[in-house]
Amino acid sequence: MLRTQISSFRRFCFALVLFLPFSLVAQTSPNSSRPVVNILKDLEEQFNIKFSYINQDIEDFNTTIPSNLVALEDVISYLEAEFQIKLEKLSDRYYSIVKESLVDVCGRVLDNFAENTVMGATVEVLDSEIALTTDMEGNFQLRDVPRKASLKIRFLGYITQYVSVEKLISGKDCPKTLMAQNYQQLKEVTVYKFLTTGIIKEEDASITLNTADFGILPGLIEPDVLQTVQALPGIKSIDETVSDINVRGGTNDQNLILWNGIKMYQSGHFFGLISAFNPYLTDKVTIIKNGTPANYGDGVSSVIQMETNNEISDTFFGGAGFNFISGDLYGQIPLKQNLAFQFSARRSTTDFLNTPTYDRFFDRAFQDSEVIDENNMRRAQAFSREENFFFYDFTAKLLYDINESHKLRLNFININNDLNFEETNLDNDETTNSLLDQTNFSAGAQLASQWTDKFSSNLNFYYTNYNLDAQNLFANQIQLLFQNNQVEETALKLGSSYTIAERLSWNNGYQFIETGIRNRTIINQPQFSSNVKGVIRIHAPHTDLFYSTENKHFIGRIGARVNYIENLGTFNRFLIEPRLNINFRVANYLRAQVLGEFKSQTTNQVVDLEQNFLGIEKRRWVLSDDNALPVTQSKQASVGLNYEKNDLYVGIEGFYKRVDGISTSTQGFQNQNQFNGEIGLYDVQGVELLINKRGGNYSTWFSYTFNKNDYTFTTIDPNSFPNNLDIRHTLTFASTYTYEKLKLGLGINYRTGRPFTEPQEGDEALNTSVFPAQINFQEPNSSRLPEYLRVDASAIYKFDISRRVKANAGISVLNLTDRKNILNTYYRVADDNQIETVENISLGITPNLSFRVSF
Repeated sequence: MLRTQISSFRRFCFALVLFLPFSLVAQTSPNSSRPVVNILKDLEEQFNIKFSYINQDIEDFNTTIPSNLVALEDVISYLEAEFQIKLEKLSDRYYSIVKESLVDVCGRVLDNFAENTVMGATVEVLDSEIALTTDMEGNFQLRDVPRKASLKIRFLGYITQYVSVEKLISGKDCPKTLMAQNYQQLKEVTVYKFLTTGIIKEEDASITLNTADFGILPGLIEPDVLQTVQALPGIKSIDETVSDINVRGGTNDQNLILWNGIKMYQSGHFFGLISAFNPYLTDKVTIIKNGTPANYGDGVSSVIQMETNNEISDTFFGGAGFNFISGDLYGQIPLKQNLAFQFSARRSTTDFLNTPTYDRFFDRAFQDSEVIDENNMRRAQAFSREENFFFYDFTAKLLYDINESHKLRLNFININNDLNFEETNLDNDETTNSLLDQTNFSAGAQLASQWTDKFSSNLNFYYTNYNLDAQNLFANQIQLLFQNNQVEETALKLGSSYTIAERLSWNNGYQFIETGIRNRTIINQPQFSSNVKGVIRIHAPHTDLFYSTENKHFIGRIGARVNYIENLGTFNRFLIEPRLNINFRVANYLRAQVLGEFKSQTTNQVVDLEQNFLGIEKRRWVLSDDNALPVTQSKQASVGLNYEKNDLYVGIEGFYKRVDGISTSTQGFQNQNQFNGEIGLYDVQGVELLINKRGGNYSTWFSYTFNKNDYTFTTIDPNSFPNNLDIRHTLTFASTYTYEKLKLGLGINYRTGRPFTEPQEGDEALNTSVFPAQINFQEPNSSRLPEYLRVDASAIYKFDISRRVKANAGISVLNLTDRKNILNTYYRVADDNQIETVENISLGITPNLSFRVSF
């Protein structure tokens, strides 16, 4: 028995001795991995050979030799394939090891959260033209890549990864590259989110619209900037346009509209029915109604500032879409790691495609209106019309990061409206032909610099040119009226910010603005010619201090702006404009705000021939001359309370605003005061209320605005009477609902009627003792139009075409009930010396469809 055990033990030892040399090379554990340097030493001992190599070339190589590889030639072939190296035999005993200069690599790109594949990620070999995108499984393969190169792997929404080619060399499974999603740490601020996603009330009472996060609003299927702002309390358009936005009872020319820091003198397409600014590259919109920072001049009623995307992305992104009015596309192209080009373009289809939306817009813009004679009979007039109308806009932006501390942005925008319209009255066979060309070209540069952790500066330069050419041929082309309005503005703005303490900062700056305006009018019968030009220069230093407590129980900014205004050859003026903005906690979930400002502006729009069907585009920009049109100045103060808890927001704000230096020629009068040019003021007392309840998939809100808006003109009898924009009560009730990928919106808008002036009654209504006959009006704005009521609805469905390509389809209906709202009523004398009543009617039921893709 013992002898048998000893014999078995001897056989085991003998087998172990025989197997040991091979175990130096063969894999003993499926999961073991050894440095290649150690494997080479084992081979040298086993086969009595020598390898010549540079340690740094292979010291990071680790592998496992498969157990079935025993012969030296097989092991060498395996190592050559595994690490793409060359083991060259110099003699029977000596071998040299050399790295291949060009290698083949592969990899798999996954996200680091759940290791989902990242399809369509860009894999770029730095300092070469070699690039590709990952496939459906996130895989990629590259051939003949420089061994010493690095790969740049990027995908929208993820942090860019840089991987050396050496780490991706593998003869077996392709190595994984895990990408982390890109999260940004935002500064803590006191904000209130309401109405829909993407609309935020900031700590300084301004409203921010983030178009990328925009949800849905009733009647809107695209985030039209100037339509969206009208969902806010205190902001409406009395004539349903975006080119005539009224903020707290002010006219549209009292809004300072900025695009990337450039003042815009044109804001609408299709005679104000569509915003002229592409919303899909507009990253952020800020609306300020009061408490304006000192660095903003102009705009006595509001500031509407639009900013396009300002960050350089590693990947291309963009989109395109169309609706029943126009088509557009946009995108941002990375040119280098610190350089990118951004663009957007839109063109109408109105000159070659008629749609229901176009027909409704056309009727609204070019309606001959409801004409009623003095016997209250509607005059049936037959017209034939031919029109050729189109619009387009184009923007471009170059983003260049000079280094981490200095960033340069170059901006360009071009807006154009073109019309050829011919109308023939079939009753008298009289033809009127109208030509219109309206353009706004602007270019600017912005340089943002971070000099130290505490000090930064911003330099902004821009040039803008607005031009309006309008030509009317009346009475079968016998009488010609030509009007030209041109604005040229050049501005240089320098601002700085210095952090005095952790929660105290001091902002300073200087602005120089030169504005030149030319107005030219030519009439052939009777012959008349006018050419008026003027230039105003403004020098404006400004300063303000911003302070907040550590827990933000108190946030405040106080500042002032000094304007030195010189109208060359006419007048010089100094104006000091203090600004105040305070926000503080009253109780849990309840904060109060106190706002105040003095502001001024030197450009206004006068309204000529408002009754003409092109009236909205006959608004001509003019300069203040301190005589016929003084510098317009405003004073405004407001107090508000904001409450937010459990997704319920309640905000109420009372305000008083006084605007001096207005003229009847800028207010759109259509009565006895239309052409007098009296100088006066208006004051508004108002209250704005917003109640908004939000849930996980819905948002419902009610808003109410009360305005009492009165003119005061010392030379008009009576001296005080209601403003043309005096809408006493405005109510909105709306709701949005989201179900998975479907978004729905429904809203009701109601307001009381606007004031207008009626003729006197009976025989006193018309004065025929003069030629031409004139209408004798009652007291200004002593009558009111009927109430306005409109129901709007919209729906958007989002879906994915692929992992990277997103799409959405939308449908909207304006004026769902097809209610006939009277927007304006005025009077004129017909050829037969009868008084005609002309009523401008709102949009009828107006459907629209859209389809968009983004990537």
